[in-house]
Amino acid sequence: MKKIIIYTDGGSRGNPGPAAIGIVFCNEKGQKIKEYAEYLGEATNNEAEYGAVIFALQKFKALFGKKLAKNTDIELRVDSELLTKQLSGQYKILDSKMVDLFIKIWNLKTEFRKIRFKLISREKNKEADGLVNKELDAKARNQKLF
Repeated sequence: MKKIIIYTDGGSRGNPGPAAIGIVFCNEKGQKIKEYAEYLGEATNNEAEYGAVIFALQKFKALFGKKLAKNTDIELRVDSELLTKQLSGQYKILDSKMVDLFIKIWNLKTEFRKIRFKLISREKNKEADGLVNKELDAKARNQKLF
């Protein structure tokens, strides 16, 4: 495995409000390998976006191991301009919660050979976005039942 493409998305209804993440792992040919969605609880959109990246990197190591992490190029495709600009050093991080999340990602990056963050349009991130909304919808339905 030379390259893995990971689509991530995080979203919040209410900002802050109920939040979830969606992650799609693809091989270098763009074929889906795995997908994940997880409810986060109360968070902002930006916290959810960062949470999705953290989850994706941790999940990669759990699935494929540290050795493969050190030998694989990772391309994280996200639709959050704020996240990509902050992680590339183009934007300052003013929120203390975001600093903590930034540091988690920065520390995780050291366990990989190469990680590239690529800003994509929402149109190109529909699958990860769909996972977020599916998770939020399921949580909302479950809350109404009780």
